[in-house]
Amino acid sequence: QVRLVESGGGSLQAGGSLRLSCAASGDSYRRACMAWFRQAPGKSREGVARIASDGSAAFADSVKGRFTISQDNAKNTLHLQMNNLKPDDTATYYCSAAYGYVCYSVSWSSATSYQHWGQGTQVTVSS
Repeated sequence: QVRLVESGGGSLQAGGSLRLSCAASGDSYRRACMAWFRQAPGKSREGVARIASDGSAAFADSVKGRFTISQDNAKNTLHLQMNNLKPDDTATYYCSAAYGYVCYSVSWSSATSYQHWGQGTQVTVSS
């Protein structure tokens, strides 16, 4: 079982930066595919970034070059560093975990591939 708790959301102006954190518990977390998703009002949940147990990362085209994902195994924490934020980045951001193989498949960005979810943290970017 994996338990996930996000933190770090907030409101800021476009061009700013924000760092989200996700505290994970459960030994299986270390072998999991970890990802950040987001969901804006009226839209479906979309994959933003994922990181595999080997440290390899992948990003949605909309955030490439602006967001980075990292994992601190010593602290059981997942991070999402978001730079040059835009109003379109406004959404509730979720931390998620799936079986490790998901990270190496095209379905890594599909919410249905993930079994564990945090409660979400709100990010609001104003123009």
